[in-house]
Amino acid sequence: MTVGTTKELKNHEYRVGLTPDNVEAYAAKGHTVLVQSGAGIGAGFSDGEYRACGAEIVSEAGEIFARADMIVKVKEPEECEYGLLREGQILFTYLHLAPNPALTQALISRGVKAVAYETITDVSGNLPCLRPMSQIAGRLSIQEGAKFLEKEFGGRGILLGGVPGVERGRIVIIGGGVAGTYAAKAAVGIDAEVTLLDINPNRLAYLEDIFGASVTTLYSTESNIKKSLAEADLVIGSVLIPGGSTPKLVRREHLKLMKKGAVIVDIAIDQGGCCESSHVTVHDDPIFIEEGIVHYCVGNMPGAVPHTSTVALTNSTLRYGLMLADLGVEGAVKADKGIADGLNVYGGKVTNVNVAKALGLPFVSPAEAVS
Repeated sequence: MTVGTTKELKNHEYRVGLTPDNVEAYAAKGHTVLVQSGAGIGAGFSDGEYRACGAEIVSEAGEIFARADMIVKVKEPEECEYGLLREGQILFTYLHLAPNPALTQALISRGVKAVAYETITDVSGNLPCLRPMSQIAGRLSIQEGAKFLEKEFGGRGILLGGVPGVERGRIVIIGGGVAGTYAAKAAVGIDAEVTLLDINPNRLAYLEDIFGASVTTLYSTESNIKKSLAEADLVIGSVLIPGGSTPKLVRREHLKLMKKGAVIVDIAIDQGGCCESSHVTVHDDPIFIEEGIVHYCVGNMPGAVPHTSTVALTNSTLRYGLMLADLGVEGAVKADKGIADGLNVYGGKVTNVNVAKALGLPFVSPAEAVS
């Protein structure tokens, strides 16, 4: 199979879908790998490194889309790339289709076989290709939130860790999954006062075992959310429904309960965000202020640390990419339930139930679609 990766076009997105080591792994199994010139520069990988590992360096993205049987990316295609997609071509990347009907329709109409990193599962039902980016986004959320609490950005002027004689800042984390857990680790590390809310009592018990008295755990109810928001200096939104739209747990009227200059970091913005007032922002214009609350809603947070993010991501995606290249989508779906869960669109049909539900489209099971 011919596998290709291109430069990412999203604003300030420096990650890349394949590392030189990945190229070597594909080549060792007899696959041809095309890499767009300069695609890895932002993540610290030169064309020479790719070439030395067996890649063919191609100057134009259009040629890669035209020649490759499978495109491996990091982020979803931009609108200018829709027309480059071909019928029967495998697209292996983050897709986040629930809030993006235009991309979904493009994949349907062009007959693309689209496998989304964020819905691939492992034998335990976890999300192995989403996990490393959730870990990074969780840690970054505290770093970015602390920055935008500074007065010059419209924040309250709070130092989250405090100093002797001054109370610590309060961080509220909504959602105790991977991103929320890593946000809590970072928050505890700077000595902030941390409250974490989730709807799963077993998860709350697990988190209490991990963090002990360093984190206050609360069952996520309307009352507890409102009370926590009123006390918060920094709110981290880290709720996830795999493939589906994120529920709006922080509504516009809740903003009036919050302290002026408090900050919301909505990690869930890729799937629509868990704050009703959120909308996607970019790295060079990351915040906006509504009702006196600073919102940070960058849609590709891990792109800020592209070397770490690229290596962490490709460590997880490589085995699935190799399976797709070796067996094709049809063989891979039959051989691995995790890839079946990752298949979002095939042959003009939506094959992920949460995507179909979010967009009001018919759902066809992956097994039925590929048979």
